Amino acid sequence: MNIGIPKERRPFEFRVGMTPTGVDMLTQAGHTCYVEHEAGLGAGFSDQEYEKTGARIVYSSEEAFGRADLLLKVARPLAEEIEWLRTGTTIAGLLHLASSRQDKIDLLHKQQITAVSYEQIVMDDGSVPVRKPLSQICGRLIAQISARLLQNNSGGKGILLSGIASVPPAEVAIIGAGVVGFNGARAFLGMGAHVTVLDRELTALERVHDALPGAVTMMATHRNIAKVCTFTDIIVGAIYAADERPDIVITREMVRTMKPRSIIMDISIDEGGCVETSRPTTHEHSYYVEEGVIHYCVPNIPSVVARTATYGFVNAAIPFVMEIAEKGVETAIRDNSAIERGVTVHQGELAHITRLNIAK
Repeated sequence: MNIGIPKERRPFEFRVGMTPTGVDMLTQAGHTCYVEHEAGLGAGFSDQEYEKTGARIVYSSEEAFGRADLLLKVARPLAEEIEWLRTGTTIAGLLHLASSRQDKIDLLHKQQITAVSYEQIVMDDGSVPVRKPLSQICGRLIAQISARLLQNNSGGKGILLSGIASVPPAEVAIIGAGVVGFNGARAFLGMGAHVTVLDRELTALERVHDALPGAVTMMATHRNIAKVCTFTDIIVGAIYAADERPDIVITREMVRTMKPRSIIMDISIDEGGCVETSRPTTHEHSYYVEEGVIHYCVPNIPSVVARTATYGFVNAAIPFVMEIAEKGVETAIRDNSAIERGVTVHQGELAHITRLNIAK
């Protein structure tokens, strides 16, 4: 199979769709990998490293896309990139198509593309193997990012996250006790903050309670979320809803009750966001102020630790990539229910996407 690995063209996306080690596995199995020139540069992988593993370096995005039977990306392709694909190509990546514009879905349909969204690959036990390492990274990064945003030179309240003797630590509330929320709570606690975790599932709160002594747990009711908004310095929205946009759990009215220069981190923004006042930002301009509150809404947080993030998600994704390459996408979908769950578009037809009219 011909496998394309292009350079990511979205701003501040430093990750790459496959590591040199992964390319080595694919070429050893008899597949041809076309890697775009400097595709791995942001993650610290040189063209020479890819060539040593048997890759062929190509010098345009159009060629990397056009040669591929299977295209391995990180971010959702741009409209121009979709047009470069040959009819019937399969794309695998962190595609988040549920929050894509309708015109891109129409292009996928026109090109009869099959799209495998890594974040929606779900095992029979409910685990999400490719999404998990990125969620772990994201959770661990939000504490250090928040600590910086609290500083006066970032427009924050001038609070030290940990506090000191005689001065209390920052108050942090995390809505969602999944992988992001759990890792975020652990990181915040490790830095000395006072942490409250809210979730709708009692079992998730029990896990936090048992594993993270010091964390306060609450049911994520409308009343409780409204309450924590009034006293927290940092509130993190870490809601994930498979195949669709998450619910808005923090309304504009709640934001208005927050203390001035407090921080909202909407980690759900890659799926459309869970805060009414959120809109996507970038690593260059990562935050804005609305209703007197700092909003941090970067969709690709792990990209700034691109080497770790690339290794993390590729290590998890490579078994699925190998199966698609070895069997072909049709047989892989039929034989592996986890891959089948990750298929959001099949030969141009919608598979698991339920909400498509949310522009980002």
